[in-house]
Amino acid sequence: MTTDPTPTTASRKPTDVDALAERYLDAAAELDPTMATYVGLAGYDDRMPDLSPAGLAEVDALHERTLAELAGVQPTDDVDRVTILALTERLELARELYAIGAPLSDVKNIASPVQGLRDIFDLMPTATAEDWTTVARRLTAIEPAIEGYVESLRLAASRGDVAATRQIRACITQCESNLGPDGFFASLARRASETGVLSEAASTDLDDGILAAQRGYASLRDFFADELLAQGRETDACGRERYQLHSREFLGARVDLEETYAWGQAELARISALMNETADRIKPGADVAGAIAFLDQDPSRKLHGTDALREWMQQKSDAAIEALADTHFDIPGPVRTLECMIAPTTTGVIYYTGPSDDFSRPGRMWWSVPPGVTEFSTWRELTTVYHEGVPGHHLQIAQTVYRRELLNRWRRLASWTSGHGEGWALYAEWLMADLGFMDDPANRLGLLDGQSMRAARVVIDIGVHCGFPAPAEVGGGEWTYDKAWQLLSSHCNMAEGFLRFELDRYLGWPGQAPSYKIGERLWLQLREEMKARAGDTFDLKDFHRRALDIGGVGLDVLRRAVLGEL
Repeated sequence: MTTDPTPTTASRKPTDVDALAERYLDAAAELDPTMATYVGLAGYDDRMPDLSPAGLAEVDALHERTLAELAGVQPTDDVDRVTILALTERLELARELYAIGAPLSDVKNIASPVQGLRDIFDLMPTATAEDWTTVARRLTAIEPAIEGYVESLRLAASRGDVAATRQIRACITQCESNLGPDGFFASLARRASETGVLSEAASTDLDDGILAAQRGYASLRDFFADELLAQGRETDACGRERYQLHSREFLGARVDLEETYAWGQAELARISALMNETADRIKPGADVAGAIAFLDQDPSRKLHGTDALREWMQQKSDAAIEALADTHFDIPGPVRTLECMIAPTTTGVIYYTGPSDDFSRPGRMWWSVPPGVTEFSTWRELTTVYHEGVPGHHLQIAQTVYRRELLNRWRRLASWTSGHGEGWALYAEWLMADLGFMDDPANRLGLLDGQSMRAARVVIDIGVHCGFPAPAEVGGGEWTYDKAWQLLSSHCNMAEGFLRFELDRYLGWPGQAPSYKIGERLWLQLREEMKARAGDTFDLKDFHRRALDIGGVGLDVLRRAVLGEL
């Protein structure tokens, strides 16, 4: 299997627009080294971002300068036109969010600095003593990063902009999980010791870094508990005006929120009906709960232990690549490598991280297994493998990274919206069903159960944050936490702890969770529009190639690019 990341097709000559986008990416990496590590840019792995008001102001100033440059540059082709549209849309939106103070007050149970400063260590190389020295330097940088973060949170609080108490409490618990002999940083020290590669000096540096990181998270926990919690708001909703902005942030598209809210309820009802039909196929006469109980008792659909889980993930993802390559998708050589991993954390989250620019770090599917969980149901999770792997995130993201002959580094590595990425991953799940990979009713029920959760959160997220009337099935009227829990738990057959975390996520991260299902809807609409235009000449493989070659742009820009409306 080839490992050469350079395509054999003729390269497109880089343009002034490409140079501008890459200058922006390099400047952004200097200001946010964790972003650089995440997207696979080398040279930043020993640093942390400046999260103080001054640091965030620098980021905004970069956005302002880059927008001014974009306004004066001339495109040479459609690739340039997409770059200008996509980068302008992202930076203008970032400036709108900065103007309302969103980066200053960022506290939530997922995807805020509380998690980001720790999670980045999952992606760092740890094979050599030099690698661990780099880890040690970044650990030492956590403490000043947290000091800057606290400074920003205090400034936002002085303006009356504070997260909900629900999110602050969740972050207190997460800070505590990083501390003590069983916390993340202590476990990191044990991992380092077990490698046997540390010199005495490297070991000392690592110990010092771990102590600094623990001090930082202890101070953050104390700040949350002793100061910010008392100032937090009791309401979860962010309000209609702010929600519209966050919806655009995660979709890269403008949608009619009232129409989308009504569609979400209709989609949830449609999926519920499909689940009941599928349950009857699994066990005639059974409802969904009965069918799930039946499947969970089937030993042939069980995996025991994380080693078996990882091996199963790898087998299924490899099989999908083999089956889809050269038939339904063009899958270049380096993209055919996907590593399945058990994450060092225990949050229960399943996620994907893309390859580095040179593919020396491959794309990876991660499973963060909660404490005490040792059994896994394959019928639930096959659809997850397709979502995170191929034809989901791995195909979409790794193929974009691979297209260096067509796309500049910003387009390949850092252009991303949830609506595009997560919408594609849900589209990929249904596509696998359409192609016959989910014909087993048990696997299909797993697909539908996941889709039910995605539809339920469209309703909850938009309804709660925009103040729309709750559905009749939960009593109508004003949304409350209990009504949101009733809707979610009645439509999602998953562990309570997982669903409670999910609900807190929706309440604290407005606009993100619905972007999966809304993004899928927009992807399907685009495919149908292309099919209607092409008629009998429509080719699904060509559609996929054309759309994926554009990269992870906002969905409005994607539509214009695919339809040739630039």
